[in-house]
Amino acid sequence: MDLLNLCTKLSFMKRGRPSIRYVIYELVSEYFSLFPYPSNVRRICKFISERLQSEVSWNTVKKYLEELAKMDKLKKIKLEHSRKKGEEGITLYAPKS
Repeated sequence: MDLLNLCTKLSFMKRGRPSIRYVIYELVSEYFSLFPYPSNVRRICKFISERLQSEVSWNTVKKYLEELAKMDKLKKIKLEHSRKKGEEGITLYAPKS
């Protein structure tokens, strides 16, 4: 591991353990390396919960996905509602290519 990566990891550490933000960022990265197609928040949340072996809130995962989209790490895809024309439907997240 090079020094820059080590320093970056240590900057996320708090009291000897990684912050939940850092853990979720890493798991989102792992998810998209395994499944490189657009996915909704619920599917990503389920993957993270399985990996951590504890329930993670849907809102927490959505918040960090929004942060990653703002940092231009993920692409946010908003779909139109399937039954109600003109209304916002599901939001998908995909890796930037």
